[in-house]
Amino acid sequence: MNLDALIPDYVRRFQAYVPSKPDHLLMQEYGAPRLHRLNNNENALGPSPAAASVIAGFPPGQAAIYPSGDSYDLRIALGDRCGIAADRFLVGNGSCEVISSVIKAFCQPGDNIITADKTFAVYEWVAEFSGIEARLVPLRDYTFDPQGILDQIGPKTKVLFLCNPNNPTGSYWTRQTLIDFLEKVGGDKIVVVDEAYREYVEDPEYPDSIALMERFPNLVAFRTLSKMYALAGLRVGYLVGAEPVVAVVRRTSVAYSVNALAQQAALAALSDDTAHIAATRSLVREGRAFLCQVCSDLGLETIGGEGNYLMIRTPINDMLMYRRLMKRGMMVRTMTAFRFPGWIRVTYREMSVMVSFAEALAEEMRLMPMISGAT
Repeated sequence: MNLDALIPDYVRRFQAYVPSKPDHLLMQEYGAPRLHRLNNNENALGPSPAAASVIAGFPPGQAAIYPSGDSYDLRIALGDRCGIAADRFLVGNGSCEVISSVIKAFCQPGDNIITADKTFAVYEWVAEFSGIEARLVPLRDYTFDPQGILDQIGPKTKVLFLCNPNNPTGSYWTRQTLIDFLEKVGGDKIVVVDEAYREYVEDPEYPDSIALMERFPNLVAFRTLSKMYALAGLRVGYLVGAEPVVAVVRRTSVAYSVNALAQQAALAALSDDTAHIAATRSLVREGRAFLCQVCSDLGLETIGGEGNYLMIRTPINDMLMYRRLMKRGMMVRTMTAFRFPGWIRVTYREMSVMVSFAEALAEEMRLMPMISGAT
């Protein structure tokens, strides 16, 4: 078979994402007696009690039955919660699926999307492996640059992707910044605001994207239950927009992609989130204050706004720091792939883990002269 002749050029140029090995293999590889996951911005508190109860009590017999093909009950619940029609929601197998659906719905080869150069990479990846140009605008002061994005818009621009708050820098646009930007863009481009970490933001000036959609019907919001709601392993994300926009995106979405347990757990999580969100925010506030002080005492530069993560500049290569911390049972995210070489990203966890991480980091900093001499 001449496989090479079948591969489009834009797929040939694209490198596959290589996920990390399972935890038990990583522990063997690095000789770590334990492994604390500080790499994927997961919620250390786990699902809320109501969601945990649904997960624990899932009837095995339901595994043989197809789920709702369009997450009907979950969309009804989301609509009731937001006071809008259920048909304005599209639920996917994580937010990555709805990213793909939006690009497939509005873009064809020759078109382009615009996003930042240092943000969640899936917007860029999905565009590029679909044969769509991704125009990347540098951050300004670690924040999405409104004018820089506007300057890149051309006749073939279809979708603008904003991550608010931004992963990995934690910066965000206020309501007025978003309104000013939308007014300048006009109505002939789709503007997507990815709000994966919205529940972590406590600033009253943070925008309610859904409330702006009547005024800006080209605005689409992405939200997820992977982060604050701690259902990352079940993969539930959704988009919300004006009904005509969502109807177009639905044509490119995959039916039955969200499994039955995920739908039921998501429903329970949304019904029982007040105390859970408050407890998670408290954990994050405590972790942020502690870890920022630790880094300041060690003389390490940090970047971190909202969200449950902090970026730390390391005095050595980020992959080398990753390996050294892994031997101590601390799994962090290297940031070279985010175009932040020499940085790591750390997820806030319960205080006992934060203390253990601080001790590991301090010990590595103490050994730094010997490491630098060896390299």
